[in-house]
Amino acid sequence: MTTMSWHAQAVSAVPLRNEEFFHLALTLDDSVMITGDGDEIRLAEGDLVFCNPGRSRSPRFADDGRIAVLRLPRRLLELSEADCDRLTGMVSRGGDGLGALVSSCLAELTGGGRDHSPETMYRLTRTTVDLLVVLVMELLQAEGEDLSTVPRSELLAQIQNHIEKHLTDPDLSPYSIARANHISVRYLHKIFQQEGTTVGQWLRQRRLESCRNDLRRTPNRRIAVSAVANRWGFVSASHFSRIFREEYGMSPSEWQALS
Repeated sequence: MTTMSWHAQAVSAVPLRNEEFFHLALTLDDSVMITGDGDEIRLAEGDLVFCNPGRSRSPRFADDGRIAVLRLPRRLLELSEADCDRLTGMVSRGGDGLGALVSSCLAELTGGGRDHSPETMYRLTRTTVDLLVVLVMELLQAEGEDLSTVPRSELLAQIQNHIEKHLTDPDLSPYSIARANHISVRYLHKIFQQEGTTVGQWLRQRRLESCRNDLRRTPNRRIAVSAVANRWGFVSASHFSRIFREEYGMSPSEWQALS
């Protein structure tokens, strides 16, 4: 993973310790994010990911992606510790809405320093920070809403059915699942926690089971492991092989040969 670094120097004249910054990743090309639960989420150029290296939920990124790491003084966001936890790992798509505006401003800041005067860069930084604060408030508000009136047991079955129908979609994620079922991501996680699991674990388990079944079928024994993984929504072959071994005690290739 190739990274660049930028922080809001113009709005923070007093030197700050690293833990006093909230990190924001701006994707510079298509990439893959690995959540704190080990799930893969595909990212497009311009997407924004809120990171906090000191927290367990902070995501990682695939080695072949390029991102700019933007450091914003946490005091500018005026967030509680609970809100920082909620924000960590959130994705704001850079293709539409306020996320697109913030993404465009951040891209200009990371690459436009030579084209603008210091005064222009200062004003752009201030404007970007103001927009980013609004985006954060919007994300937290949306994440806290529960728009569903469906009983929890029915909603769980509805969600699981949606997941089954879209297992092969590499873009399937807690965010897309919550959006399709008209609930917040927070409520989605709460539903699965009451079942003793997480939405990410349930999705990953179903995909692993589908891959294992494909790998053991006679007509498929000559199909490459990576092809099977991609078919069931795994973007990174190395990530798939690692979690397959953790789950079944052998590599996908070993399972395919034994079958």
